[in-house]
Amino acid sequence: MVYWMNRNMKNIAVILAGGAGKRAGEGLPKQFRKLSDGRTVLETCVAAFEAHESIDEIAIVMLRDYLPQAQTIARQAGWHKVNYWIAGGRERWESSLFAAKTLQQAMNANGDNECNILLHDCARPFVSEAIITRVCQALMDYQAVSVAVPVTDTIYEIKNSKLQINSIPPRETLMRAQTPQAFRLSLLLRAYEKAEEEALQHVTDDAGVIHTFLPDEKIGIVAGEETNRKLTYEEDFRN
Repeated sequence: MVYWMNRNMKNIAVILAGGAGKRAGEGLPKQFRKLSDGRTVLETCVAAFEAHESIDEIAIVMLRDYLPQAQTIARQAGWHKVNYWIAGGRERWESSLFAAKTLQQAMNANGDNECNILLHDCARPFVSEAIITRVCQALMDYQAVSVAVPVTDTIYEIKNSKLQINSIPPRETLMRAQTPQAFRLSLLLRAYEKAEEEALQHVTDDAGVIHTFLPDEKIGIVAGEETNRKLTYEEDFRN
């Protein structure tokens, strides 16, 4: 069920599909790999946001050489919410930043001051309507929202390359991050502006950028789902 709320701010989903996906095999980016139903990873992922009533627009971020192939898929699928095609960067954070700056320019050109941006990894094509709804609901209370699931395995913090155990954190203090991660556009840009002079190699997601460079900003966490898994290796496509 889609939630009902009085909102004047657009929710724009950004599908981060900029990777080359070499670990997934078959010699092509995994966003173009076909799943068991015959649809590509990209089609399956975008369809979830295309169908959700709380998503107003969609942006797709991809390596420049693959944009024409993705645009062909979009025409065939009849997507009507995809209004932005953005060439991705070498690193994930660059793709997020390029998308945020593109949307800022579009907002300014249309006379809008702000929007919500939901950044989602295309490699998680099975995101559910319920997760998207929970994220959008949380944006009523937070300017930064992440999705996570509890850790069920014991986690080792290792000391060095010899894989010696340094510590074993209690599982109740740990969660595994998923996407989409959502933000007020201006907040995300402010965090990246603070990070501009820093090395971002250690930051693996956009919530991490907020946490690192705007540490006083509260990040709301909503429940993810195990089915919202990430496709990384060849064996992930066989499960």
